[in-house]
Amino acid sequence: MPIRQLPNHLINQIAAGEVVERPASVVKELLENSLDAGARSVQIDIVDGGRKLIRIRDDGAGIPREELPLAMSRHATSKIASLEDLEAVASLGFRGEALPSIGSVARMSLVSRTAADTSAWRIETDDGALQGPSPDAHPQGTTVEVHDLFYNTPARRKFLRTDRTEFGHVEKWLHRLALSRPDVALTLTHNRRTVLDLPAARDEATRLARVASILGEAFAAQALRLDRDEHGLALSGWIAMPAYNRAQADQQFWFVNGRSIADRTLAHAARHAYRDVLFHGRHAAYVLYLALDPGAVDANAHPAKHEVRFRDGRRLHGFVSQTLEQALRDTRPGGRAPAPRPAAMPAMTGQPGLSLAPAADGAGVPAYRPAPSPSRQAVSDVLRHYEQSASPAPRPATDDVPPLGYALAQLAGVYILAENRDGLVLVDMHAAHERVMYEKLKRDLSDREVVRQPLLVPVAVAVAEREARLVEESGEVLESLGLVVDRTGETSVTVREVPSLLRYADAESLLRDVLGDLADSGGSRRVADIADDMLATMACHNAVRANRILTIDEMNALLREMERTDRADQCNHGRPTWTSVTLPELDRLFLRGR
Repeated sequence: MPIRQLPNHLINQIAAGEVVERPASVVKELLENSLDAGARSVQIDIVDGGRKLIRIRDDGAGIPREELPLAMSRHATSKIASLEDLEAVASLGFRGEALPSIGSVARMSLVSRTAADTSAWRIETDDGALQGPSPDAHPQGTTVEVHDLFYNTPARRKFLRTDRTEFGHVEKWLHRLALSRPDVALTLTHNRRTVLDLPAARDEATRLARVASILGEAFAAQALRLDRDEHGLALSGWIAMPAYNRAQADQQFWFVNGRSIADRTLAHAARHAYRDVLFHGRHAAYVLYLALDPGAVDANAHPAKHEVRFRDGRRLHGFVSQTLEQALRDTRPGGRAPAPRPAAMPAMTGQPGLSLAPAADGAGVPAYRPAPSPSRQAVSDVLRHYEQSASPAPRPATDDVPPLGYALAQLAGVYILAENRDGLVLVDMHAAHERVMYEKLKRDLSDREVVRQPLLVPVAVAVAEREARLVEESGEVLESLGLVVDRTGETSVTVREVPSLLRYADAESLLRDVLGDLADSGGSRRVADIADDMLATMACHNAVRANRILTIDEMNALLREMERTDRADQCNHGRPTWTSVTLPELDRLFLRGR
């Protein structure tokens, strides 16, 4: 066929293929327009999953009568006027394709009124043909109704799923919107039944209540508040404690300058921050808001604006990862500050029946074995002495009780039982000691410079030409990681030195992984992550084992170490290290007070 200009109606339908994927896409585009118009309350009505009716009513600024026909034409917008505006776009919608694209695949009407108008004005479109504007009755704001979606494109309509599935997509996206704009009241109905009714959230408590209504009370109960602002970057929101984790990444929400997005750099930064505190295969949960200069973000990188590009992704990755790591570092018994070191508890080594012979395999905490059973006379003497002179040991003042309290006993050779001001504390001694040892090993390693180990036989690695150039350009970065690599040909490099801690690792695989990270983000933590894995294994193998009998002094020493250790609420594998039962819970268990 000869080259020819496409008709406007066909151009709009082609654009609709990018803009309007399903009813949820229509809701997204129209709601973004409402928010950009300054709406503080939005009503969304859906019928039959959105294929029969989508109605969006807001109380925003409205559209003047003379601009209504222009609003229905392609590439017409009030949000940008120059290239500079496009490079620093701060609004949600800005392409000017939503209304004409929707109008080309559905029957659509738009009624709007501004504060300066005495009456509202209506405009309608059917199969791309405009009618109006004509006078109508409407309060300040705008109402858009979309009827019979894809009625004139049956090939698109047959790809829609069931009403329930399509409404599920609408509801899922509205949850994202409700989290991104807590200051806007939202009401959602489906087939005239109210599904979502969220009042505007104006303060911290009501914002967390909105998060709880969407993600559940369990998330809110385990949420840590974040708020950091420095050097033009601001990160705020909530992250869940590691004990609250998911089988999939369905509760991970990122909002950049108010826009809900999915980004590999941000997701990797969060995953890296949680690396030491989650089971393998489990996912963290968080709701995070990132604010930065709009000029540092390319919001025009994806047709549906689901993704963005950052001018300095490496700096952003470091900022996010450090912020989350700092918050997770404080997940220790007692909260945000290290617990004070209390006075030592009285030792119990003088009791008859205990021997102080340490186990041969001592690893950090000595083990104690029971001595041979004493005679009956000795037991009788001990009991008589206890009846005559023993009295309850004096307890410290309530204000001096540390978060994990003081040890009472050991249960089944596995758990430490302790008492604090709230009730009973149970500690998994192996998991707790594993975390304590791991953090000490990491601190010792970070305090020293990376020691390199020359290879007896240098390893030649065949690489692509771009990777060989990357080796030349990143020599200092590689040396800082403990790798000395030379380019020996157009497509070959040679590994001559590796970090001494990883001297038995596969040098070729290590280099390829590091080069992949450098190509993606300009930096790599591959060596540090492998080293952390090795330290975690060392800590696990050397932590106190089950059935090791500890004295009260040793139990208390471990409790105090936990209170001073970062991330002590969970072990290196993500298992919780301790839990508690309050006195009211114990009272309910034993029906006290009834």
